[in-house]
Amino acid sequence: MDREPEELQFMGLFGIYKEAYKITVSWRKIFSRITLSLILPLSFIYLAQIQISELILAKIDDSQDVEGLATRGTSNFNRIHAHIVSEWISFGIFKAIYLLLLLIFSLLSTSAVVYTIACIYTSKDITFKKVISVVPKVWKRLMITFLWNFFILIVYNFLAIFLAYWIIDLTFDPEGEGGVTTLVLLIIIAIPYLIGLVYISVVWQLASVVSVMEEVYGIKAMIKSRALIKGKIWVSAFIFTKLQLCFIAILIAFKILVVHGESVRMVSRVSLGIFFFLLLTILIHFALVIQTIIYFVCKSYHHQNIDKSDLAEYLEVYNLGDYVPLMRDKDVQLEQFHV
Repeated sequence: MDREPEELQFMGLFGIYKEAYKITVSWRKIFSRITLSLILPLSFIYLAQIQISELILAKIDDSQDVEGLATRGTSNFNRIHAHIVSEWISFGIFKAIYLLLLLIFSLLSTSAVVYTIACIYTSKDITFKKVISVVPKVWKRLMITFLWNFFILIVYNFLAIFLAYWIIDLTFDPEGEGGVTTLVLLIIIAIPYLIGLVYISVVWQLASVVSVMEEVYGIKAMIKSRALIKGKIWVSAFIFTKLQLCFIAILIAFKILVVHGESVRMVSRVSLGIFFFLLLTILIHFALVIQTIIYFVCKSYHHQNIDKSDLAEYLEVYNLGDYVPLMRDKDVQLEQFHV
């Protein structure tokens, strides 16, 4: 990142994309190793989960069809029912393992990419070995930030569901035209709900970078992120939405063409599977690089430029074993902004 700190505040949508590409190409050796060790397994987990889930659910559907033909109360029916229960338990265990692995590799990938770009920003010598040694120290902080975001999302979605239920209960009339009114009201509240969901996600992504770069994590990182994002919310939200839509499109295309692509030849399905796997890996890598660049852009926009010498000094402490925050008290702090 060869730009001066004060120049970053003027970086727009295409400037952020261009910077992400330039950093990736210039440091492709270390990013390739990070991708192979962390991001590639993360992409595999995403896609393998879809394939395995479909196989398990197909087996459950077959078992339920057989159960429907059996006579209730017979030993055969009880045996089939017990087998279905066992399959659902297996499916639940598989989903739990999937979510755990997804969380671990997501946080590890974020830690590695953010730390690497911080070193690039300070022109500090960086090796893959150093990155891997630092990642476990940052991972715990990111976990706390993630748990706070998870809690906020649960509360947010609970309130949204409660509001939707209240509207349905109040307006829906199966014998009249209340169904149309209910649908219109649900669409009206869905729009601000989606806007709020995007906002929470953008704040959380930036909070993940804050948790690595600064001395705060958890809810404090979310608050700092919320203050940082002011002034750059539209650019950040547009980038997040675009990347998220691309992510969803890849997963849907994989499910349709590979998982359920019975009409497609096996060789073509395998080729498509590899293509979507690599495409998802590239997308995740650039998403992590971009969210880190947005952090520097937001800091510059609020005239909170990070001193490169101080940041380089604190980055070195990671490799010495004990954590010391990357930001010093003399830096302009976000608390001066009203949150």
